[in-house]
Amino acid sequence: MMNNRIEMFKKDVEAKKAVKIIAGIDNFDIENVRNVVTAACEAGASAVDISANKDIISMVMDISTIPVFVSSVNPEELVDAVNMGVDAIELGNFDAMYRNGMKSFSAEEVFNLAKTTIDMLGHRDVYFSVTIPGNIDVNEQIELARKLEGIGVDIIQTEGYFDSHQSDGVLGLIERAERTIANTIELTRNIEIPVMTASGINVTTAPLAFASGASAIGCGSCVNKLNSVISMIAVSKSLVEIAERNVLMVPELV
Repeated sequence: MMNNRIEMFKKDVEAKKAVKIIAGIDNFDIENVRNVVTAACEAGASAVDISANKDIISMVMDISTIPVFVSSVNPEELVDAVNMGVDAIELGNFDAMYRNGMKSFSAEEVFNLAKTTIDMLGHRDVYFSVTIPGNIDVNEQIELARKLEGIGVDIIQTEGYFDSHQSDGVLGLIERAERTIANTIELTRNIEIPVMTASGINVTTAPLAFASGASAIGCGSCVNKLNSVISMIAVSKSLVEIAERNVLMVPELV
């Protein structure tokens, strides 16, 4: 049976106002992660997402008052995280891997990794998110999402297309956000489980993500790249406020 803390996240997803603050799948700086988690908790975010590093997991589980996601592309690491008591697991985020030179994951690879994870978990019930690679064709994304839905995945996370030649700065973020928002629209039209929009989502693009039909947003670099806890709290609070406001005010684009 799922723990009570993940119910907080599920309620926000159902209300289409969930905000997940992402420390980073490749972020092993324990002080930075501590600051991100502190900011997310202080801001009232719906969840925080961290790497599968065991020292980081232990630290975060001790201090977090909100649900903790652990992200990895390794099923064994995800199962180990469940054994450590985390609230949720995520297969992804792949875009961090692309930046380090890793090839794009195929739809078949993602499905096989997700199925392996579920098989390894056995009867243990844990909230499971899977990232759909933004680099694959949208029809493949839809087919993959439907297959993941069929094996019991709880939520799909989108990502933008990663291009090493994309624009720098704000323009690059907008380009990433444009693709992930388009993917959100396509997926929400074709699957029943909720969709979480990530990649390039910040205080500027978050309203568009919710308007596209997202039940949740995943926000990373707009928080974890900041230099102080105060700044991290301020941005996280703004994201939470946007989520609350959009529930009431913004009609869906879909």
